Amino acid sequence: MIEQVRPADWDAWLQAQPARPLVLDVREPWEVRTASVTPRGFDLLALPMNEVPARLAELPADRPIACLCHHGMRSQQVALFLAQNGYDDVANIAGGIDAWSRDHDPFVARY
Repeated sequence: MIEQVRPADWDAWLQAQPARPLVLDVREPWEVRTASVTPRGFDLLALPMNEVPARLAELPADRPIACLCHHGMRSQQVALFLAQNGYDDVANIAGGIDAWSRDHDPFVARY
């Protein structure tokens, strides 16, 4: 089962991680240009969902990975894919960047 991290609980989740997490933003480039999170205490990699299988080797298996999309559906699918491919510490940012803007950082644009 994939851990669901609500943006309202992000800071607590971040503090509980054993290593610096990677936020994997699986949205399309135009979406990332429209609205994006600011990496504070984590690294950020924008990698569209359809490119993840071909670029799997670029993702660190020894760090927590939290997947992000617009509303949390694509990121959930990517998180499941990662878990099925040997990534043990994977989470989904529930509600996506839309919830991030509402519940964690109101300066992030909504679309």
